[in-house]
Amino acid sequence: MTLLGSSDLDVFPLALGGNVFGWTADRDSSFEILDAFTTGGGDFIDTADGYSAWVPGNSGGESETIVGEWLADRKPSDITIATKVSSHPQFKGLSAKNVRAAAEASLKRLGVDTIDLYYAHFDDAETPLEETVAAFGQLVTDGLVRHTAVSNYSAGRIRSWISLAQDAGTAVPVAVQPHYNLVHRNDVEESIVPVAEEFGLSLVPYYALASGFLTGKYRSTDASAVESARAGGAAKYATPHGLRIIDELESIAAAHGASITSVSLAWLRSQPTVAAPIASASRVEQVADLLAGAKLELSDEELRALDDVSAWSPAHA
Repeated sequence: MTLLGSSDLDVFPLALGGNVFGWTADRDSSFEILDAFTTGGGDFIDTADGYSAWVPGNSGGESETIVGEWLADRKPSDITIATKVSSHPQFKGLSAKNVRAAAEASLKRLGVDTIDLYYAHFDDAETPLEETVAAFGQLVTDGLVRHTAVSNYSAGRIRSWISLAQDAGTAVPVAVQPHYNLVHRNDVEESIVPVAEEFGLSLVPYYALASGFLTGKYRSTDASAVESARAGGAAKYATPHGLRIIDELESIAAAHGASITSVSLAWLRSQPTVAAPIASASRVEQVADLLAGAKLELSDEELRALDDVSAWSPAHA
């Protein structure tokens, strides 16, 4: 278990991504995945009000609805729920009015009284940051949200948010959700990690498996060669550099009797300020590797080998 920043949220060191619920995992499959995750010790679920509005026939909120129905049916104890605001078709942006309305809608879909961790999903340049910070703080004051967080924010905007919150004596973010994995490192390590270290924030990275590339399944640049809704996103990483990373992961995985997926997550989990990578599963059979990735400990030598092979340079761009 690991604490998120300065909060009292003590979570399993891997969050189950809810982006697939209502997309590549229907309600029944989602229930099976959630059951397997919690039976294996998982207690941290990440979703967003915009999941999965991009699917034909969906309108947004489908993932939260499924999670809420599962919570109502299973009644699990000690589950930490994280969700986000700004990308639902009906609740775009981060104005105070929108933040409040979106939070109330998320609470209703989830069937909970309080959201454990509430993210600003994407920065909103059209709304004064002071307004957004105050709105998030008011949610905490009113008991709708326990802790606040930011996702997809630049280092400068995170600093500004924290400064405004401190000056106002209101809730300060405890976590940051960036795009971070073995094939997407430099932006986070150069700018976000230093801010997290300075202010005691925890990183909860998304795309931990690079759209599935870091499972080792996609070794062709031809996305059509793999019948998957996510194959296109993974295929872009199948460069010579990317495939060398897969080869190193495969070697380390073999030494541990583990999967490439588990080793990828173990590496990310070991990085400074990272508390719990986010990974999703479209099939219940995939959950075991996610759980193993939260428990696998790599040696210093193995971590260095992965650091070296995944280091970014202009030659690898």
